[in-house]
Amino acid sequence: MKHQISLFIAGILLFSACKKDDSPLVKSKYISAVFEYKPAPGQFVNTSIGDSAAAQKLVGSTENLLTLGAFGGYVTFGFDHGVSRFGIYSNAIASLSEPGVVMVSQDVNGNGLPDDAWYVLAGDQYSSAVRNYKITYYNPGGYADVKWKDNQGDSGTVAINAYHTQTYYPTFISAKDSVSFTGIKLPATLKDSSGYITNPGLAFGYADNWTGDYGTNGYNSFDVANAVDDNGNKVSLSSIKFVKVYTGQNSKGNATIGEISTEIRGAVDLSL
Repeated sequence: MKHQISLFIAGILLFSACKKDDSPLVKSKYISAVFEYKPAPGQFVNTSIGDSAAAQKLVGSTENLLTLGAFGGYVTFGFDHGVSRFGIYSNAIASLSEPGVVMVSQDVNGNGLPDDAWYVLAGDQYSSAVRNYKITYYNPGGYADVKWKDNQGDSGTVAINAYHTQTYYPTFISAKDSVSFTGIKLPATLKDSSGYITNPGLAFGYADNWTGDYGTNGYNSFDVANAVDDNGNKVSLSSIKFVKVYTGQNSKGNATIGEISTEIRGAVDLSL
């Protein structure tokens, strides 16, 4: 009887310990869940690397590419445990970076969902970026240039090209007529030399951005120590569980390369 009581008490203690810490016994170093994928219009949207199924392929892998479309398009994903340093894989090349802004969030309320406060991981261009930049894209209803307007008095298009002839406006999102995004807009770095387009990498702090770090490891690394709030003030975070990546530049590109659009292939906890 004493042995049975001891086992019962041990079971209660084990259950209580699990309730206090919801981290799994075996942690995955890769993305454990994709919560939302909402791309801006782009030449790869509505293709095999630009739909909801493609977004889910980021889970547990670093081999499947996902496009975020033009400025503001994003994906939100999570780890199954708290992380402080992580890497984001992409398809960056030396002459053509497509920098994505990275945001992080803790699971303060403990519900396992990315619904708490978000913080930007400030890269080298944070102080030069346009804060509270808002852009609205308008659905043209098919394969046609996608018009946009922003809150800075500018307008333009995400231009179609002959290489990708599907609809560029994301047909699978709930906003059918127009869609808006708000964030920080990074300075334009795209260069056109007699039709030869380049977009050199920024110094640090962005996804899909060519740096020495990326050239060596195949990913851009991030540290939650660089988190800032909406006012640009440093925030002390011991770890985070959720990450949001969005395209940070509004650059049209040209008929050959199309718009500047961040792509990612997954993420990894650099401490495991």
